[in-house]
Amino acid sequence: MNIEPSSEPQWTLLTNHAHVLLGLAREPDIRQVELAATIGVRERTVNRIITELEAAGYITRERQGRTLRYTVNREAPFRRQRINGTVGDLLRLIGDVE
Repeated sequence: MNIEPSSEPQWTLLTNHAHVLLGLAREPDIRQVELAATIGVRERTVNRIITELEAAGYITRERQGRTLRYTVNREAPFRRQRINGTVGDLLRLIGDVE
């Protein structure tokens, strides 16, 4: 069987959850529609991921007037116990996040 490579890979190194987490760390006031466009997923997907990240303790959200402000819990451990470190370690590794 001959498989021709596509011009666009069908997978990414980071999950959509990681992309949302990084997006929120970079821009705590970003609107979900803007984050969805940046990542390349639907707004409903971003909303679901934010709800899951909040339930797991990775983020908190606070309403400030008409907008939401997200705070990433940088001390949260990874869900897989085989990986040592915290969310803050990941953010520092990837860079471009204060």
